[in-house]
Amino acid sequence: MTRKKVKLAYIIDDNARKATFKKRKKGIVKKVSELTILCGIDACAIISNPYDSQAEVWPNPKGAKHIIKRYLKTPVIDETKNMNQERFIMQKISKAMEKLDKQRNENREKQITLAMFECMAKRKNLEKFTIGDLKDMDKFIENYMKDIKSKIDELA
Repeated sequence: MTRKKVKLAYIIDDNARKATFKKRKKGIVKKVSELTILCGIDACAIISNPYDSQAEVWPNPKGAKHIIKRYLKTPVIDETKNMNQERFIMQKISKAMEKLDKQRNENREKQITLAMFECMAKRKNLEKFTIGDLKDMDKFIENYMKDIKSKIDELA
């Protein structure tokens, strides 16, 4: 028999909320325990209880303090492996911006190439181009000529 999908919303009934908290807390502690056993790692869980002033600490307060101290002593080099959400998003944005710049440069290069071929094939006048377009064409032609010269030198 399959379980029903639980609607994630605040539970209004106090008794139902306490019972759900108790069950979920037990499940989390069990999962952390299994993780430490199966993967051979140190882990701890600190669960604040809204119904009790004392927070539950697994495996025990001394073990949790030891794990937290070790985490805080992690050198900066290893800290780069720990990625928080903000750093992850900033990294994604940076990569997307680099990709966008690269695509813009490729598009501009293709526009210039197309314009040059139009000028050569149809004998169009260069007056329709801006000074920036003409400078870009000049730079593109120079780079293209350098590539051709280097290929000739390789073959010779």
